[in-house]
Amino acid sequence: MANKSATMKLTLKVTSFIARILLNVAFYTLVVVLIINFSKLVYDFTYQLYGPVTVSAEGEGTSVVFSIDKGESTMDVASKLEVSRLIKNKYAFYLKTKLGNHVIMPGAYELSTDMTYSEILGVITDYSNSIHSEKNSEKGSD
Repeated sequence: MANKSATMKLTLKVTSFIARILLNVAFYTLVVVLIINFSKLVYDFTYQLYGPVTVSAEGEGTSVVFSIDKGESTMDVASKLEVSRLIKNKYAFYLKTKLGNHVIMPGAYELSTDMTYSEILGVITDYSNSIHSEKNSEKGSD
């Protein structure tokens, strides 16, 4: 009987040791997977912030007339650009705009899906690129 009890204790110790090892392996595997996925998200966001990100390949873009109303916030413009499929990530565009101290001008602009975030900012921060600006200058020259 005492021998059976000692065997049970030993079996229980071995089983609990194996269970702890398996739980540790599962836990640390989960931690590594989460770190890898988080790193991918951070890399993608940073690349969108500083890299030449476009929605479509160069030369394969479609032109879109994009209008910005007076008083629209930068986040509103970024959201509209994302809905119009001109940018991939409104948060990266918003942060790029704020970090660069860009001032978005109201007007209608011709943008393309193969433009980078920097090119889009170059267009929408200069009112002379506005379609309305071109029409007004044509009327004034008559």
